[in-house]
Amino acid sequence: MTSSPSSLLRTTAPFRADHVGSLLRTDKIKQARLQQSAGEINAQQLRQIEDEEIRRIVAKQEEIGLQSITDGEFRRAWWHFDFLENLDGVEAFESDKGIQFHGVTTKARGIKVTDKIDFTNHPHLEDYKFLHSVVSADRTAKMTIPSPNMLQFRGKIESDLYADSDVLLHDLGLAYQKALRAFYDAGCRYLQLDDTSWAGFFSEEAKAKLRADGKDPDRMLADSVKLVNLAVADRPDDMIITMHICRGNFRSTWTASGGYDGAADAIMDQLNLNGLFMEFDDERSGSLDVLRHVKRRDLQIVLGLVTSKHGELESVDEIKRRIDEAAKYVNLDQLCLSPQCGFASTEEGNLLTEEQQWEKLRHVIQIAEDVWK
Repeated sequence: MTSSPSSLLRTTAPFRADHVGSLLRTDKIKQARLQQSAGEINAQQLRQIEDEEIRRIVAKQEEIGLQSITDGEFRRAWWHFDFLENLDGVEAFESDKGIQFHGVTTKARGIKVTDKIDFTNHPHLEDYKFLHSVVSADRTAKMTIPSPNMLQFRGKIESDLYADSDVLLHDLGLAYQKALRAFYDAGCRYLQLDDTSWAGFFSEEAKAKLRADGKDPDRMLADSVKLVNLAVADRPDDMIITMHICRGNFRSTWTASGGYDGAADAIMDQLNLNGLFMEFDDERSGSLDVLRHVKRRDLQIVLGLVTSKHGELESVDEIKRRIDEAAKYVNLDQLCLSPQCGFASTEEGNLLTEEQQWEKLRHVIQIAEDVWK
């Protein structure tokens, strides 16, 4: 691995040691949610408990040495639905069944588009403002929201306004432009779009499923790129936008397998983003040689080589070997390290302890400090 010494340190996001964002819900958060559901506490009391627990995990992230600090998504039940269902024109509903993962199914939940999509008064703005207020000045508060593609892939379209999919793309893209500007005005300079929809293009089997549903994978792939680029088109120059891409994460399981090859050019050469968080923690994710598709020198690739799905720590030498391998395709100064996903994409969380979670993040930091010293 070769690079000039001055380029090894990063003072802007994404950082050499970074993380996707969600953290295991604490016992106090879980208990408080049960109490609210039972009518024992109200929404304001729940929020006060969330505030206390977010302060605690912010301090913990800073203590172990992370530069990017999140609220762990502690106020959310889902990584995507909680944000999407609070867009104007979008509603939540209880679906017939949950989302099928490998050997397990989520709770039943869905979203539907019933009116014109917009972003005007979203509760996650206040969530970010609180996070921003409790993060130290020498650290960076990071906001995570689902990519607009997730509404395309997960939302039922029940409004006649969107009989033409191009109109849906237009309105959704403009709504996200407003969202990014609102978060920026609230102080956010590091925002991550989370997106599992790309896995629908990774394998021929996945594409066949789309065709069986009457969809055109090539058109959908092009639309996905178009939508993300429209969403970020008006972002301020000093706002870092990254995207996290994975194949599902629920109770330490997954929904999809296959390398990035089926959408590699679209993801690594066509998206107008500052960085990509890419899942590479096991054989399901394919080979690192797919990084040959990275053409831009200003695109940071955050290698998700450390799994969030179990507590066992990876071999330091193996992680360094894989970073070496990635550096054959992308310059070392364009690479960073993180877990492959969050630790709790839903409130249920992955199957490891909170201490194992912190050990994983320390592991990422220690390896990164050694590689990019």
